[in-house]
Amino acid sequence: MPRPHMLTFYPSAAYLGRMSIRKRSDGEYSAHLQGTLDLLILRTLIFGPQHGQGIARVIQQESDNVLIVDHGSLYPALQRLEARGFIDAKWGTSDSNRRARFYTLTRRGRKELAREQGEWRRIAAAIMRILGPART
Repeated sequence: MPRPHMLTFYPSAAYLGRMSIRKRSDGEYSAHLQGTLDLLILRTLIFGPQHGQGIARVIQQESDNVLIVDHGSLYPALQRLEARGFIDAKWGTSDSNRRARFYTLTRRGRKELAREQGEWRRIAAAIMRILGPART
């Protein structure tokens, strides 16, 4: 079974356009399009308010356990999105009766989500054209 793909933001990574390349602890290299985590967070919040752990859980579940969000990347991303006005945060109580910050998508965040989804689909289509049809 393939290993899950950790979504981690590396601010010090080498950049090729919007793609970062980073050497992993196992000696392999991984590449991530910058903004991927932000896009997934915004998409998760389209369905309503959610706390950080809930956002991470939804991303993992919806990706069939392929994408696992590292908490060291999640919370800085949430702070970044809040600072840019794409999400709002309010304190509340989670299902496990714990105090948690609940994040909601703002109108500005909805516009950013639409813009980023279009850009992501354009890039993904270009990559798929290069990869060609799946071979067995």
